[in-house]
Amino acid sequence: MNKLVEDDLKYIWHPCSQMKDYEELPPIVIDHGKGSYLYDINGNEYIDIISSWWCNLLGHCNQDINDAVKKQLDKLEHVIFANLSHAAAIELCRELIKIVPKGLTKFNFSDNGSASVECALKMAFQYHAQTGQSRRTGFMCLSEGYHGETIGALSVGSMDLYAKIYKPMLMETIHVEAPDCYRCPYDKKREICGCECFEKAEAAFARYGQETAAMIIEPLLQGSAGMRIYPPLYLRKLRKLCDETGVLLIVDEIATGFGRTGKMFACDYAGITPDIMCISKGLTGGYMPMAMTITTERIYAAFYADYSEGRAFMHSHTYSGNPLGCSAALAVQKILREGRVLEHAQTTGKYLHAKLKEALGEHRNVGEIRHIGLINAIELVRDKDSKEPFDAGLRTGYQIYKEALEKGLLLRPLGDVLYFNPALNIDEKTLDKAVEKCEAAIRMILG
Repeated sequence: MNKLVEDDLKYIWHPCSQMKDYEELPPIVIDHGKGSYLYDINGNEYIDIISSWWCNLLGHCNQDINDAVKKQLDKLEHVIFANLSHAAAIELCRELIKIVPKGLTKFNFSDNGSASVECALKMAFQYHAQTGQSRRTGFMCLSEGYHGETIGALSVGSMDLYAKIYKPMLMETIHVEAPDCYRCPYDKKREICGCECFEKAEAAFARYGQETAAMIIEPLLQGSAGMRIYPPLYLRKLRKLCDETGVLLIVDEIATGFGRTGKMFACDYAGITPDIMCISKGLTGGYMPMAMTITTERIYAAFYADYSEGRAFMHSHTYSGNPLGCSAALAVQKILREGRVLEHAQTTGKYLHAKLKEALGEHRNVGEIRHIGLINAIELVRDKDSKEPFDAGLRTGYQIYKEALEKGLLLRPLGDVLYFNPALNIDEKTLDKAVEKCEAAIRMILG
């Protein structure tokens, strides 16, 4: 065994992993990356079709982002962000205000997606407390939702895989049955869906709306649930319902922001503005840990007062507004704007979906290939007609993941849902190779 691999297993506890699996599949030590490719210490090449946990927006070692970070490194690496600021943070906000949903105007910096969600929950809670609505202390969320793995974020998530063991530690929250368009209980096709399932939200709001501070959702795409996609109409209905009941709407655009769904933000499909929006991942192109919680003047005003009134938002992070992260994020914005990246991704998104349908659409175990933007999700089932899933104990997706690695493709499934979520600037030739390797891996395991 390579000494690096040996010492990795000796010292490192990897995230989101059962470490016993590493006895069979030791960690792959990556030496370098370029574009949509990763290269390990043995010279093996892998197509990173998942953007390294969905954050690598514009490819590995993008020269423009590299140059921006290097330039900033020689100028300022870190500064306390309380009562001090710096040009990169200010300029980043100037750029972001041009693209976020209209009405979002105040940017609170943190260092990761879970932290931005924690910030949003605290902000919503304190807002109500300081506007005479102290009864509003609860939160609603969608079933199968995921918003991170800190305690508050887990509390407003519904994925037992991450949260079940910690339930005694978590806040009690209201879980609204989420749309499930593949297994629609109303037997509606996506094309004619009127969001009949929204009645679940209406019932929850009728019962709990007056005591709820905020509802948090992943707009249009529930990522960890298996890339479940639901219609913009649901989001418009929810915005209206929140307005009618005084509940704040928090949208978690951590995974969906910056072109992942084909538009700059998933909210843009519905034409709505949330009260609070969380962003991270693609913000810096995956280069630096950075996140933001963005809100409106109305919410900001509830915290603005003389210090003696005790209304300030006493929430902070050591790396808030980090100059290196801001410089990377500014470079990302410049590339998105000048390189017409979203237009390219919309074209390649259609190309990729057509290729996957051609290669796997008729496979007996492919229940659905759903897509939004460049994201494509292949849901594997035991029976295509009944949509019956495989026995979870078989770990079918994991077996295909291992086979794909052997063929030079990094997949990392969500249970038995395989997904493509590549860099937005990926080319068609690389997509062709990725589809070919994915198909071969599926057929090797399932025939």
